[in-house]
Amino acid sequence: MAIYYDQENRIFTLHTKHTTYQMKVDKYGFLLHLYYGGKIQGNADYLLTFRDRGFSGNPHDAGPDRTYSLDALPQEYPCMGTGDYRNTALVIRNEDGSECCDLRYVSHEIRAGKYGLKGLPAVYAGEQEAQTLEILLQDSVSGAQVQLLYGVLEGEDIITRSTVIRNGGEAGFTVEKAASACLDFLYGEYDLISFYGRHAMERNLQRTGIAHATQAVGSRRGASSHQYNPAVILADREIAEDHGSCYGMIFVYSGNFLCEAEKDQYDQTRVIMGLHSDLFHYPLEPGETLVVPETILGYTEKGFGALSRCFHRCIREHICRGKYKDRTRPVLLNSWEASYFDFNGEGICRLAEASARLGIDMVVMDDGWFGKRDDDNSGLGDWYVNEEKLGCTLGEMIERIHGFGVKFGIWIEPEMVSEDSRLYREHPDWVLRIPGRRPVRSRNQLILDFTRKDVRDCIFEQICSVLDQGRIEYIKWDMNRSMSDVYSSETVQGKVSYDYMLGVYDFLEKLTARYPDTLIEGCSGGGGRFDAGMLFYTPQIWCSDNTDAADRLRIQYGTSFFYPVSAVGSHVSAVPNHQTGRSTPLHTRGIVAMAGTFGYELDPAKLTEEEKEEVKEQIRQYKKHESLIRQGEYYRLSDPFQSPFAAWMIVSEDGRNALFNAAALEIHGNMPVHYVKLKGLNPETLYENTESGERYYGSSLMKGGIPVPMEMGEYGAVQIEFRAIG
Repeated sequence: MAIYYDQENRIFTLHTKHTTYQMKVDKYGFLLHLYYGGKIQGNADYLLTFRDRGFSGNPHDAGPDRTYSLDALPQEYPCMGTGDYRNTALVIRNEDGSECCDLRYVSHEIRAGKYGLKGLPAVYAGEQEAQTLEILLQDSVSGAQVQLLYGVLEGEDIITRSTVIRNGGEAGFTVEKAASACLDFLYGEYDLISFYGRHAMERNLQRTGIAHATQAVGSRRGASSHQYNPAVILADREIAEDHGSCYGMIFVYSGNFLCEAEKDQYDQTRVIMGLHSDLFHYPLEPGETLVVPETILGYTEKGFGALSRCFHRCIREHICRGKYKDRTRPVLLNSWEASYFDFNGEGICRLAEASARLGIDMVVMDDGWFGKRDDDNSGLGDWYVNEEKLGCTLGEMIERIHGFGVKFGIWIEPEMVSEDSRLYREHPDWVLRIPGRRPVRSRNQLILDFTRKDVRDCIFEQICSVLDQGRIEYIKWDMNRSMSDVYSSETVQGKVSYDYMLGVYDFLEKLTARYPDTLIEGCSGGGGRFDAGMLFYTPQIWCSDNTDAADRLRIQYGTSFFYPVSAVGSHVSAVPNHQTGRSTPLHTRGIVAMAGTFGYELDPAKLTEEEKEEVKEQIRQYKKHESLIRQGEYYRLSDPFQSPFAAWMIVSEDGRNALFNAAALEIHGNMPVHYVKLKGLNPETLYENTESGERYYGSSLMKGGIPVPMEMGEYGAVQIEFRAIG
């Protein structure tokens, strides 16, 4: 059993393999947080202290006892209006305009298996893999009921949290703020690690000390965003890659989110993860419910690397679904950087024929195949094949491509509409737009109102009519603007951004059910919606629109803190790079792209014969190591923001096979030799460098390290396979 309830002391204990999470229902019915960290025995309620705190109020139930204050006690789900002046997880505005919710314990249930969330992505697990704890809290005045959901994956060291808010009263109220997880710490000095960025330079690591102030990261853009990723780490100040305590939190959601971290007046730390309170005012009439998306929690005493591998396993095994969850992904060539909008059917077929000669498995026809779409100013929403441009039907072109022995994929952007489109001219009321105001434009496209089922159904039927024209094995789902003009003529205002995301998930659920054999890759201008919510539907996401190998080393480094290699869309592109103008060796571009799903973003016709042979060898090497890359344990060996090189390795679960990678970021005259220590090997095992034949014991490689080869040159790279002997 992973979940225990001590009835005498009213204490809940959640155990995973290496961690313990504990909370207590106190004498007033408040649910107090006791402990989360390394595994312990017994009850931790002795950690609670009670003192008379100036200007910290006391619940009426406490009578003359001034030592009891929710402004100082650690709580599982703090609410506005109870005398706690810190950041709260829940704010409810009642019908009389007051903002107050006083939640008290009512009941609980422990059951086998992992809870699910209606309409939302969430961690899944079998009845033998997980347990669920459901705690019901209620406000006696408004009738607001809050179900706190805890999922415990004992063997994975993962605990999940979600919240279902129900109006069990007789009058309506509005949810103004709702989180799914709150972590309260009685003491400690912590750093908050977050991942910031911009389009084409996502998920840069930022580490800041939590001080006596609120630090917040989040998104109001209608997507999880390029600017901040919905995943954070709370870490001890002395932590490093391989030692020290840290907590990870991932919000399983692709829309607006908010994470707040605060040190209070008593040096206690609180971190909250949930829905963003801006653009959110969710009315609930009697009997209605709001489901708050899930937060995944992880803890380790063994540093950032161990935490990352814990989340990698969780996402690979308990978030990603479908045929390609555990399967080899095709090596694909995407037409975007090969031709942009300037292509026809013959051009795509030439790409396919050239791809076949190189050993590439699939060609993808990116933007420009539909409606009147010769640039990004028109055509979105008109999901019919432009046969005049292709020079044939889509089915005929696909048949030709399959004749070369190459699979076929296609790009779509279902959530958007161009003002210059037949769909918009016929249905101008189908977009998010504030009445009486001119809309904010981005790429001359607007956002369709996916809160509306009729809009979703129309787009779904159009896209299915395209997908049914031939055997299409891959779909790239894109979203190329942030949400503004958040207003729907058919939806209660304040619900729009949340209900929009439910509509997107509904569309994706229907699409994956109808085309279970099709691989779908998520994308939002690259990494603008790189989150666990999308990975529930699309097992890989285009990591960034920036394909420059040097920049990708940093982008993929930040991504690796939470997301596995199998989820990272990464391609070899042409040089000079189309985003930066930088030239890097083809060999290096290949090694960098192998830290992902691997593919190409170029025109093979522009390669020299020597480069074509190198591409063939890259593909052979990738396919040789594909299973290890997709399923292996990932180790960061250097920080490319601080080091003159980037190094990482992937090790098989049994530690007998490893792939070491390094790429130079700087080159100088008479440079010193840089050494890197390998990780994850068996110390007493003898390993062979399969290329040179040199042999080393695992202990030597991990403690003594190896010199990073000097001959790499400018942006040079090396990849070494180590195999156990005997």
